[in-house]
Formats: sequence, structure tokens, C-alpha cells
Amino acid sequence: MPSLEAFLASKPLFYAEIDYERMPRAWKSIEKHFKIPRIIHLVGTNGKGSTGRFLAHYLYKSGFSVGHYSSPHILEFNERIWLDGADVSDEELSCYHDKLYHLLGEEFRNSLSFFEYTTLLAIAVYEQCDYIVLEAGLGGEYDATSVFSNSLTLVTPIDLDHMDFLGDTIDEIAKTKLKAIQKTAILASQKHEEVYNVAQKLLLLKNIELFNSKQFFTLDELQEIEDFLISKEFPLFLKENLVLALSAVKFLGFTVSLEYFNDIVLFGRCQKILPNVTIDVGHNALAAAALMDTFRGKKINLIFNSFMDKDYEKTLTILKSAIQIIEIIPILNERIEKKENLIKVIEKLDIPYRDFKTLEDSKEYLVFGSFSVVEAFLNDYAKTRKSEIST
Repeated sequence: MPSLEAFLASKPLFYAEIDYERMPRAWKSIEKHFKIPRIIHLVGTNGKGSTGRFLAHYLYKSGFSVGHYSSPHILEFNERIWLDGADVSDEELSCYHDKLYHLLGEEFRNSLSFFEYTTLLAIAVYEQCDYIVLEAGLGGEYDATSVFSNSLTLVTPIDLDHMDFLGDTIDEIAKTKLKAIQKTAILASQKHEEVYNVAQKLLLLKNIELFNSKQFFTLDELQEIEDFLISKEFPLFLKENLVLALSAVKFLGFTVSLEYFNDIVLFGRCQKILPNVTIDVGHNALAAAALMDTFRGKKINLIFNSFMDKDYEKTLTILKSAIQIIEIIPILNERIEKKENLIKVIEKLDIPYRDFKTLEDSKEYLVFGSFSVVEAFLNDYAKTRKSEIST
């Protein structure tokens, strides 16, 4: 049997076409071997990772065994499978890989995608948990995470993203994502009215329960949440994510104690890792707009690159007023935009640019554009100062 690392290395990360029947058939073939805890499913475009970590952390601090499955990772694969306050160990991953590999028939071992297999692996790791916070990948209705029965769906803000797979309009994307709702859903505040319209149609078609995250709180409670974020020096754009997570806490019947978040770490989510360096794994216009609340009125050196399928021109347009200069960081990934195309857009926007070489103490930096940008920065460029960096 190949090691987990070798096995996953043989799996392509992306497919031109997706077989939507493969994951349901694979799960049906092995589900009798697993006990499924209570699942809270997360779908949406932005904020799934931080919302999921807020909720998983809170439930864990409340005395439950909790798993949080998220993607992608920044530095280590183990980041995707968080269990009871820490990333799962290599030994646990190896053990459950052995179990899963031998349960699956040869057909599924060969055909399952990277994400499909790792989703099943997470379910195996979490079978003894009380709760699983399960984050969808890029989809909703046909996402690998949607094959499991869940108790609650949390919907983060939906915006244009992954249009090659999900559709060209907010209406199409919302339909794909919201069709993942099985019983009950709580919606975060949405930027686009189309999301609410699609949700209302589904409410009638599927006989589901539908709530808005803010209906669980008084105005005073919402202000307390904002004050808490300010006191902990969290960016205020995380308020919507924290409100959504805590609405799930209330829905599940628990009281809210903000002190449970005193020791939470949101790796890569507007995280200040040095006095003058902030990293953020966001990669679209909605994420850029949220960051502007933090950097408005400031001038930053933007360490940046982008995947070719992203609307990076819109993203840079939103950030333009805060950008002193763009510093292009090289990324070894076949999906990264060609440098000459990126430069054409930067020049069109009349933003100064150069290649990223090193940090200067007198400058303020934002590392942004994708998980891959943050990974490259931490791995290849921040190593010379790693004793100063806290992740």
C-alpha cells in the first residue's frame, strides 16, 4: 500500500470534467463501516474557513470532541483535518489512510480525486467526534462534502468565483451552492439580493427551514461581538463570520461566551505575522473589499500573484487606493497567470510594480492573492526571519 503522501501525489488536484456520481457511489460502498457524528456543513464563497474555525473552536471549548475539515492548506496537508484543537498528526493520518485504502475497492482507489479521497479520510478520522464542521470545496450541491447527512447548513457570503464550474451569474452560483441545504440553513448577510431570492425559492421547493444569522442576536449582542473583535485586534470584516458561527451555537442550544475565543488563531486570515506584515489567503474581489476596511487610509506594498481564472483586475481595482506598489512573487503552479498578462493589467491600472525580493522594515506589507501566494511567501521568502514570525 502506498503512503498517504505518495497516494495523494498520484491524484490530480483539478479536473476539466467532474464525475458527480463517483463520490456518492464511493461513500455508499463503505458507509456501513463508519459512524457519522452530527455534521454542520459550510457552503459559500468567502469566509468558510474562519467561520468554520470559530464554530469548531467554540464547540471544542464547550467540552465536545470536534473535527473541522477545511481546504486548501497553506503549509502542511494536516491543516485540512483539525481535531480537538490541533491539526491531526501524521501518525493518525497514516492509520486512517490504511483503513480507508483497504475498505475502498480498486475502482475508487484509482478514480477518486484528491479532494474526494481527503474528504473520506477526514470522515474516517472524525468518526469518534461529537461534531464535524465540514467545509465544502468550490461547490455545493455536487460537492464531495454534500454526500453526508447533516444537521445544519451555514451559508457564508456568495459572490462570483469559480465561474468555469459554478456558472456566470450570482443566480447560477447561488443555486449550485444553496442546493446543498438538506434540512435547515442559516444565511450570513449577503451582498447580492439574488442569493435571498434563490433561498426563498428553495424554501418553497424543498420544505427547508431558513434563518438569517442576525435574527439570533439583539443589537446589543451584535455590538458586544464587534467590541470583542476590536479588543482582540481582529479585523472587523470577521464580524459577519463570527456572527454566523455563533448563530449556529445558539441554534444548537448553547449559550454564548466570547471568552472561549481568547486563544483562537486564524492562520492566514488577515493575520499580522510581523509588525509590518499581514498575510491573507483571500483571492477574489469580495475578499479584497473586506480587506479595504482594514487598510483604508494606509499605503501598503502588496505582495501579489493570482490564478489565471480569477478576476484579478477587479481585485486590484478595489485595492488600488491603498497600494503603494505591487511586488510580484513567483509561484510554481500551472494555474498561475502568466507574468506578462498580470503586468498588462497592472500597467492598465497605472499601479507601480516590481519583482518581490526582500522585506524592508520601513514598509507595510500585505501578502494576498491566494493560498499559494501566502505559502510561497512563508516557505521561500520569510524563512530568513522565521524566528520573528508566529504562525
